Amino acid sequence: MGEIKTTCCIAGGGPAGMMLGFLLARAGVPVVVLEKHKDLLRDFRGDTIHPSTLELMYELGLLEEFLKLPHSRVTRLSGQVGDTTIHLADFSHLPTHCKFIALMPQWDFLDFLAGQGKRYPCFDLRMRAEVTGLLQNGGVVTGLKVKTPDGDLEIGADLVVGCDGRHSTVRVSAGFAVDNLGAPIDVLWFRVSRRDSDSAETFGHMEAGRMFVMINRTDYWQCAYVIPKGGIDAVKAKGLEAFRDNIAVMSPFLRDRSSEIKSWDDVKLLTVAVDRLPRWHKPGLICIGDAAHAMSPIGGVGINLAIQDAVAAANILAAPLREGRVTDASLAAVQQRRTMPTRAIQWLQLRIQNNVLNPVLKSAVRPKPPWPVKLLNWFPLLQRLPARIIGLGVRPEHVATPEAKV
Repeated sequence: MGEIKTTCCIAGGGPAGMMLGFLLARAGVPVVVLEKHKDLLRDFRGDTIHPSTLELMYELGLLEEFLKLPHSRVTRLSGQVGDTTIHLADFSHLPTHCKFIALMPQWDFLDFLAGQGKRYPCFDLRMRAEVTGLLQNGGVVTGLKVKTPDGDLEIGADLVVGCDGRHSTVRVSAGFAVDNLGAPIDVLWFRVSRRDSDSAETFGHMEAGRMFVMINRTDYWQCAYVIPKGGIDAVKAKGLEAFRDNIAVMSPFLRDRSSEIKSWDDVKLLTVAVDRLPRWHKPGLICIGDAAHAMSPIGGVGINLAIQDAVAAANILAAPLREGRVTDASLAAVQQRRTMPTRAIQWLQLRIQNNVLNPVLKSAVRPKPPWPVKLLNWFPLLQRLPARIIGLGVRPEHVATPEAKV
């Protein structure tokens, strides 16, 4: 069995893990990032880069280079509730350099962060490295057990960070309690081709018993068909043709393209979970991102929360890590910093899930928009509020770690 030692070992090469690894390496902290897959190419992951993240790219001096990557831009979110069109959010007034959401394949975003991290000699990204457990000594986490193609590996570290998602091996191995907040929905993801004559807007549509979201990805539509929790078997029992017909009802211009969904293999199930850890840390270990708080897909803000966690963690922990003085109080400071934003966004998501989406999915009556939503049409200035919540989140973070000399 091989053994190595580092200052910080990060489990998971998703948005939180890759951003944290990059920021710590930039600040001069030796870091190992572990990603269990051989590459970053996983389809139907969150592909939204929010204005707050784009602002971080600006602060890091990387925005111009980043925006050279292929992407599309969303400046406004709209939806249809029954026969009423609602303009939900207008990002054009945000106090940021980029007043839009960038839609970019997540693997391009992660590759970009990894490339920036590799500029620093203390950044070590290891692919096909699957975390299997924790190393512990007297109740203190001292590293990770890892399975690699070359055999088992033990990585000793002053700090372990769990960024391995909602099915986190790290948080299970640590024995962390999880508060399950409930989610009455699941989502079916698929794609159909897009034509130049189609609308350019990212759009959502609610009807009795149905909800459908279409995200403009330039040459295709990334589509989300919302179903009741655990309802996948009922959908499949009605047959693929009935599913295609439902799509055509929600977006008639897709009728001649629904046949592109050739089998259920073309439809991916996202099992929605909303949960959080009462305590994110123990000596030698902290969880952030989905490993600490799984988010609903509503608003596409899960990536935003994860990246904000990573920035806060880097800001608070970089100096203690460099100086070998990370304490439980340091880790508690990260959780304290990020708890309020997490709770606030989850509270909003739960209100929307339970009071809007769930009743619509259970109803046989064509829905009408509630009066608070109608206000967004009557007073367009109000569209700036949801734009700030979606685009910036609650308590947006800023890069405070200085760049170490390479």
